[in-house]
Amino acid sequence: MEPRNPGRRRAALALLTTPLIGVVGGFSVLLARADFRRVVLPGFSGGLPGNHLPKEWLHQTLPSVERPNRFDLLADDGITVLRVISDHSASSLAIAQRIDPTATPLLRWRWWVSNAVAGSDLRRKAGDDYAARVYVLFDLPAERLSVSDRMRIAAARLLYGAELPAAALCYVWGTAQAAGESGWNAYSDRLRMIVVDSGNAHAGQWQAVVRDVAADFRAAFGDPVPAISGVALAADTDNTGGRVEARFSDLWFEARP
Repeated sequence: MEPRNPGRRRAALALLTTPLIGVVGGFSVLLARADFRRVVLPGFSGGLPGNHLPKEWLHQTLPSVERPNRFDLLADDGITVLRVISDHSASSLAIAQRIDPTATPLLRWRWWVSNAVAGSDLRRKAGDDYAARVYVLFDLPAERLSVSDRMRIAAARLLYGAELPAAALCYVWGTAQAAGESGWNAYSDRLRMIVVDSGNAHAGQWQAVVRDVAADFRAAFGDPVPAISGVALAADTDNTGGRVEARFSDLWFEARP
C-alpha cells in the first residue's frame, strides 16, 4: 500500500530533507570547539512551559504534508522538556551546530512517548512513521559520494533551495522492529535508521539513551567520520494516520570515558 502522502519525500531524503531547509540558510550555525569534552545543545530545561521554544531551534514543516506537528515546552516532574504532538501530521525541530564527532562522539538524551505508532515499519514506505526520532546530520564531502548520489542530492538542493546533508543517522522509537535493529530508510540509502526503543513496553516511561554516533556512522557509511552539521527532533503519523505524544530532554555530546 502506498503512503497517504506519496509526494512528500520523492525529491529528497525522506523526512530528513525538510528539517534542513533553513538549518544552513535560515539561522546561524553554532560552532562547537573540538577540544570540549562536553557539547550541550541549547536546552529546553531552562525555558518556561508554553509555546516559546529556544530561538536556536527552528520548526521545519514539510511542503507536501498538510498538517505539521505541534511543538511546545512542558513541565514534567519539575523539569521543562520539549513536547511534540503528532496527529496525522509530520514536521521537525532542527538546530544547526557543527560538532567534531571524533572528539565528542557520545550523544545522550532522554525521551518519552505516549504509545508506539501502529503500522510503523522501517522496511515499508507506508510504515515510515515513528513515535519519536532523533536525527544526526553529517557534512559528508561530495567526493565520497557516487555520481548517481551526487546527481540526486544536487536535484534535491535545486528543488528545495537549501543545503541538504549527504548522510544522516536517524534514531527512532519503532514498532515492527526490535530495539537494536537497523536498516536503510525506505526512501533513501543516505539515511540509516536505528531502532533504539520499540513497542509499548516502555511507553509512558522516560528512557535514557546514549549512542556512539561516530561508531554508528562508521558502521553505516565507513571511515572517516565527517563533522556533524546539525540535529533534528521529530515524530510523525501522517502515513499511518495515528496520534502520538513524544517528549525530549536536553541533548548533549560528550567524549568517551
